[in-house]
Amino acid sequence: MKQLRSFRLRIALLSATLAGTTLVGFGAVSWFQIYNAKISRLDAELLNQLLRANRPPETGKLPPRPELLPSDFGTNSKTPIALLILDTNGQTIREFNSLSADTEVKGLLIQRLELAPAPPSIPRQRPPVIFGTNQPVKPPPRPIPPQFVTEHTAKATWRIGAAKFPNAQVAFAVSLQAVNQEMASIRNIFLVSIPGALLLVAVGAWFVSGGALHPIRQLTGVIQQVTVQGLDQRIPSETTDVEFVELIRVFNQMLERLERSFTQASRFSADAAHELKTPLTILQGELERSLQQVEPGSEVQQRLSNLLDEVHRLSGIMRKLLLLSLADAGKMGLYLADVNMSELLLEIVEDVELLAPHLSVQTDIPDNLQVKGDRDLLIQVLQNLLSNAIKYNFADGWIKIQAYQTQKTLKVTIANSSKDILASDRDRLFERFYRGDPARTRKVEGIGLGLSLAREIVRAHQGELALDSLTSGQTAFTLTLPIA
Repeated sequence: MKQLRSFRLRIALLSATLAGTTLVGFGAVSWFQIYNAKISRLDAELLNQLLRANRPPETGKLPPRPELLPSDFGTNSKTPIALLILDTNGQTIREFNSLSADTEVKGLLIQRLELAPAPPSIPRQRPPVIFGTNQPVKPPPRPIPPQFVTEHTAKATWRIGAAKFPNAQVAFAVSLQAVNQEMASIRNIFLVSIPGALLLVAVGAWFVSGGALHPIRQLTGVIQQVTVQGLDQRIPSETTDVEFVELIRVFNQMLERLERSFTQASRFSADAAHELKTPLTILQGELERSLQQVEPGSEVQQRLSNLLDEVHRLSGIMRKLLLLSLADAGKMGLYLADVNMSELLLEIVEDVELLAPHLSVQTDIPDNLQVKGDRDLLIQVLQNLLSNAIKYNFADGWIKIQAYQTQKTLKVTIANSSKDILASDRDRLFERFYRGDPARTRKVEGIGLGLSLAREIVRAHQGELALDSLTSGQTAFTLTLPIA
């Protein structure tokens, strides 16, 4: 089974994919930028606290009180803070850990202090400056910036800053719990907003593509109406987008060519049938007069009889071609009247019993089946179906005729025993001049117009003639006519 593909759906999915990729990338970059900004701000406050903790006692300012550190970092009072200040000999001057249950953080602070680079040595006495010379003055050594790292313990995640000063060693640790909670909230906002935005993009792309494909749907609607009676359909291009104007123009030109060609073909068939009608009538009359004048049983009479049969055959072909040309032009005239289909079917059954007494005929025909239609044309349809049932039957075969009426339709099924019809032939049985396998039908009379004409007559009655589903050993046609 061929997989169905929707161009409109592909546009919507492609738009959603492109928008999703953009939004996810933008969300990821934004999330990392916000996270890095928060960490940078936290590092700046850590640096400030490290410098405050290293102030010399003579300034009169003591190191920060540990219980006030959370407010200094701009976090709530429940944010875990750890502080460790050592002298140059490694002795503890001050120690604080608001998350006392996390004993690992002290080890991390000591480890970071051990890894921190030693402070630069500052000369005790400034070298003398000799005036009047170009002796350069060396600037004091620049302090080594503190190190900031993120470490994990079993209880929390810490942002640690450590530095060694000439008078002390200071290490700070601030829990990233508040930062992680804020980033989790931002992540949740992205997880909710991005799918919502993707849904809006997909829906918007679906409606936008639907509007863009409106000319295509308009073309499809016109193409579906292109029948024998609908070749005069045209699509206006004045209100169409520029991209579709050329397509619509080419399509309208194709319809014009089809209409012109079909009109010429229909006129040719009708004109040819009319032109042949008079010569065939004259020829038939002359042959019938000549048959009356020749000696009965003579060879001349036999030849004239054969010629008269061929003339009758040509007259039948001419009448069928004329009816088909009228049907193609949508001008098949119907003389509508109340028709008793039960009576017609019983008459046809009597003809079958006379023409093919060797066949077994089974009928299921209720009484008084009424339809509105052209009696003569409906008789021609039934005669054609029963004629085929006789021609393509076995020597000791059977024919079944079943009719029944529903609330809106009348259905007649004519089935006969026969060889199985090839699948390639089933699709072409209603084509004009098609007679199936030549090896199977070369001895059967006919030209291949009967089924095609029968279907056109039924369609003129707003009905349908169809070949039933394949059943081994039989062929069945179902005629469906509307009651009203």
